[in-house]
Amino acid sequence: MKRRQFIQTASTASALGALGLTSGCASIGGANGPKVVVVGGGYGGATAAKYVRMWSDYGIQVTLIEPNASFISCPISNLVIGGSKTMADITTSYDNLVKRHGVNLIKDYVTQVDPDKRVVKLASGGEVPYDRLILSPGVDFMMENLPGLQKPGAQDKVLHAWKAGAQTVALRKQLEAMPDGGVYALAIPLAPYRCPPGPYERACQVAEYFSKAKPKSKVLILDANDDVTSKGPLFKKAWAERYKGIVEYRGKHGLSDVDAATNTLKFEFNSDVKANVLNVIPPMRAGDIAVKSGLATANKRWCEVDFLTFESKAAKNVHVLGDSIQIAPAMPKSGHMANQHGKTCAAAVVALLTGKEPNKLPIYNNTCYSFVSSEDVVHVASVHAYDADKKTMLTVPGSGGVSAAANELEGRYAMAWARNIWADTLA
Repeated sequence: MKRRQFIQTASTASALGALGLTSGCASIGGANGPKVVVVGGGYGGATAAKYVRMWSDYGIQVTLIEPNASFISCPISNLVIGGSKTMADITTSYDNLVKRHGVNLIKDYVTQVDPDKRVVKLASGGEVPYDRLILSPGVDFMMENLPGLQKPGAQDKVLHAWKAGAQTVALRKQLEAMPDGGVYALAIPLAPYRCPPGPYERACQVAEYFSKAKPKSKVLILDANDDVTSKGPLFKKAWAERYKGIVEYRGKHGLSDVDAATNTLKFEFNSDVKANVLNVIPPMRAGDIAVKSGLATANKRWCEVDFLTFESKAAKNVHVLGDSIQIAPAMPKSGHMANQHGKTCAAAVVALLTGKEPNKLPIYNNTCYSFVSSEDVVHVASVHAYDADKKTMLTVPGSGGVSAAANELEGRYAMAWARNIWADTLA
């Protein structure tokens, strides 16, 4: 057994032992109280794990299963690509969930959900039982739509960097290695995808880097959507005024394939494009475990849920959060929204496990900041309330809004937002 595999297995075995579990065992010896298992430690899952513990007065056992050693924030990660932040700035330990809130943390992957037996099966071979299961697996990519990226080595060269981590650093290194006068091409999929304004923010970050370090270089945005999907006028103003001659935007460019060997993008109705650095964001769907478990009932892509509890419409006692769900009208797939999902679901799960009725009128809010430079920021905000007749979330008329202009004050607000939501999720 390789050292890394041994460490992961040992970590999992230790966590299972703390729960009174062994491989193949589906019961907790001597443990009291209801059991909630949370799969995925992002904004949705980590928030749900923390708040189930808090709102049950620490009477409900919570096990969080997450393969990564630390939480890495996708919001703010574009600034790492632009060079104004580091990975350390967006990385937070899970330690407080364990030490302050008594969450049992298992560093492993879930390979199977058995809703009849109410257990999840781990890659290391163990099983963890639950009374209620909360899945927050984020997104995975529909690579089958881009055959060229399935060739050996292609995904190591043509990066998406849409899950903050190793690829974030790798894309930054590609930009640093690119010659002045080169072209960075960013391919954006049709919506819905995780973080609607994220690609356009990334274009701004790369453009600012080029303006300072590689002024002859170019950012080429190739968008499958007809137009910019979020904060369009504000982004276009930044491209025209701040990054004139650096950024070029082309809508209606649906990507059909990628030739990694020649750094070529192929399109459904447009000519091929070659560039020095290709950054391809593939089409997305619910995370693998949700799809594999048969929960992706909307076009076999997204998970339909009851917005009062986030219980899956396909499986009892299983709740799905965050980017994996079939969103309500005008509801973004964002970190802030996943945090709101986590709290709403946590409250509902505590109610259901303690014989109470879940809240019938939940309200979610969302704020999304986008950096058009390393300091200046724009934002969009919204409030969503449950409509009992339509059984979905609808935006509250007159709520929210969009920035009037980009400025440094918004930048200070954005970093305060980030620190606050990281603390709300993990502290």
